[in-house]
Amino acid sequence: MNMAQSGHLSPDPEILARLCRESGGRLLVWHDGACPLCRREIAMMRRLDRRSAIRFVDVAVPGQGADCPIDQAALLARFHALEDGRLLSGAEAFAAMWRAVPLLRPLGMAARNRLILRMLEALYVRFLRLRPSLQGWLARG
Repeated sequence: MNMAQSGHLSPDPEILARLCRESGGRLLVWHDGACPLCRREIAMMRRLDRRSAIRFVDVAVPGQGADCPIDQAALLARFHALEDGRLLSGAEAFAAMWRAVPLLRPLGMAARNRLILRMLEALYVRFLRLRPSLQGWLARG
């Protein structure tokens, strides 16, 4: 894994460039297909993405993680997307996904406002703390 001194992940620029070329203008979203909560979210987004504007990559599937600009553990820890050559994480990645779907585009555009994005990120960080419990609950149900 590439790590900058600040502790933020540094994506591999060669992989990013290749992924941008291969995406053909589509948003690239990495997700954890082993997570019941994530599977439900991605299933809903696939139904809403009628224009096929998003390419979904299940990082939990062996071999698909090879196309990741950062290591698999980092991709599984937070939601990531590649939009216009920029690797996004957390609420910013969700907002990019929303922008790619016409029905959700207004929410994604609102998240371009720094204050709104900060609030969404704070909610996302809280969600991450609850995620293990929610996953267990969904797995049982």
